[in-house]
Amino acid sequence: MPGEICLFKMSSRCTFSFLSSSFFSTLNSTSHLPPPQTILPPLNTSKRVVPFWERVYTFHVSWHFAQQLFADFYRQKRFHCEITGHSGLSFFDAFQSEKIDASDEVDDAFPETLKGHVLRRVQFSTIPRLDYLVDRVFEEFKHDFYPGENVIVTLPDGNRASGVLREKSKLPELRRADDSLERPAFVQYFVCLNHRPELPEVVDTSQLTRERKTFTKQRLRSFLKKTVDHESWSGAPWCVKPKIAEQYHISGEIPQHLTYENQVLQRKATLAEKKKNEFEGQLMSFYSTLPLLKPKGSKAKRVNQDLARLTDEYQRALAANPELSRLSQANQQQHLEQFIRDSNGIAHFNGFHHLPARSLPKPPPPPPPPKYPIEDLELTPIRDKPPRPALKFLSADMPTHEPAFNEPEPGEGLLMRSVGPLLETWDTLNVYCEVYQVDSFTFDDYIEALQLTDDTYQCQLLVEIHCAVLKKLVNELNDKNGQIQVSLPEASLPSSEDSSLVEDSALPSPTPEPTVKPPARTTRSSLAKSEAAELKNAQKSPSSEVKVHRAGEMEQSTRSYDWKARLRKRDFRDGNWVYIIVGLLYQLSADPRRRKHCDEVLHKLAPPDQEATVKTAISQYPLLDINTRVKILEIICMLSLETKAIRNYMEDCNNNMTDFRKEKIDMQRKRKAA
Repeated sequence: MPGEICLFKMSSRCTFSFLSSSFFSTLNSTSHLPPPQTILPPLNTSKRVVPFWERVYTFHVSWHFAQQLFADFYRQKRFHCEITGHSGLSFFDAFQSEKIDASDEVDDAFPETLKGHVLRRVQFSTIPRLDYLVDRVFEEFKHDFYPGENVIVTLPDGNRASGVLREKSKLPELRRADDSLERPAFVQYFVCLNHRPELPEVVDTSQLTRERKTFTKQRLRSFLKKTVDHESWSGAPWCVKPKIAEQYHISGEIPQHLTYENQVLQRKATLAEKKKNEFEGQLMSFYSTLPLLKPKGSKAKRVNQDLARLTDEYQRALAANPELSRLSQANQQQHLEQFIRDSNGIAHFNGFHHLPARSLPKPPPPPPPPKYPIEDLELTPIRDKPPRPALKFLSADMPTHEPAFNEPEPGEGLLMRSVGPLLETWDTLNVYCEVYQVDSFTFDDYIEALQLTDDTYQCQLLVEIHCAVLKKLVNELNDKNGQIQVSLPEASLPSSEDSSLVEDSALPSPTPEPTVKPPARTTRSSLAKSEAAELKNAQKSPSSEVKVHRAGEMEQSTRSYDWKARLRKRDFRDGNWVYIIVGLLYQLSADPRRRKHCDEVLHKLAPPDQEATVKTAISQYPLLDINTRVKILEIICMLSLETKAIRNYMEDCNNNMTDFRKEKIDMQRKRKAA
């Protein structure tokens, strides 16, 4: 291309040097390129000369560069101009934009009024990187305006109008006699609006803005990159280019403290000061480790000799080190007195007591840092710590330090024995939510739903939970003819004869008195034993049966459409799911292991003093407390874990986990091989 590629014939052997303005620079940038090189001298070799090409800017030689000369890489539209920000350019277009076209565009785009002020602010700044300099200058000038700028004014009525800033006034802060602030400092601007230039508008900074894209970080960066420069050594100040500094009447004389020579001298002085401090520290430690001088007995003469010897040693140390001598000329006598040990055997140096090096006790080792995870009770308590808020217990019968603990009455709140089943049921419903086809819910929502006792409102979450779990126990009619998925004990329904027998058994019947054969020899102990045996037999004698609930009569009255038939047809409307729970619990009560818990629930859902109807069970459920509801959910959730759906889900999760583990191992193996 013209102006970019030049070929020069070097000798008769057809050796060429390739000169390019910007061929092997960075991929996304074309700035900071070295100047073009001159014609290369011919090769001085006796061997056969092979034509070669040189990449001037990177100084790499390629014997087959002719094949790469017209490659498509530099003609791809993947470069951008760093000054104007234009993208989608080829390498040559971006280079030409930075060197030629961008100069006029940057001059026209950046506000002329701000150029001089920005350059004066940047002159001799020591911020190392251009990005940090752009951020600092942009923040300073973003809300600062100067006369001659085209601005947009927000009028008191909310309308916006364009105008030209004519005058700027800075008003200082005012303080009262007691040094309290009366008025903060602020800036006033006089703006002539374009639609009424004869009436200037007095505004403050909050009412002024610049036009869009007139003062941006991109344009400020392009302007500074074109107008300022700095040397490569650390701490070099930014300097405006001489021609531009002369145009805007900016002084180009670098202050003495920012010159390179002054920076070198400061570094040397800092290094010398550091070495001097290290030497003084070593000398101080040497003085503190000198042996103790203790007089032996009453030989004062020997003490005086040792004192003179120490004085001579101190003077020789001062003479050997002139710097220490200059530093301590005013206090040599004081240093000498501190150097000599006192009669108690303790050295005083610089106002501090130093023990002999041999008798210094070893400091205790610092406590080991805590290794997390750790129990809270094992952490060291922090004093002067703000008090923690009072604990709010979930259960109503939390254990106390009192010897006698009274359990609250049923219905007063959640009991401690129900906390475990409550957490178990919530965890089961959330872990197997995909099997139950229920959305996951929070623990707080779960507790609030179980505590709801309003008979006029039906909690949707509570109904969905019970119905979802019950669906897994029995299939639908069109799914394997409504097969039962769990093993249930056989329940015997009470007949009419049984009920009459129960009523007759309510009357007291005399029991024959057991005859106890007296022992051969009657004593006081034998008489006491016989009386105890009689009392025990009286307690074991069959008494009248007490009716606990009427769930059997309720199940007998609906034998034609029992709970299994309702569950197969998914008849949960109007609270029928409560009757299904009653029928299920009644059948489970035939199991001796579950009889106690089932009877406790059925006593409240089918009380013996009310009619044995479905409406009775539905009306009794809103009156249940949270402990009874948790017990119902615990029974049916534990029963649902025996179904095939749960087992298949657990097997699928196990297989998926194995597949993921294999994929992880394969990925790690491939990464190591790469």
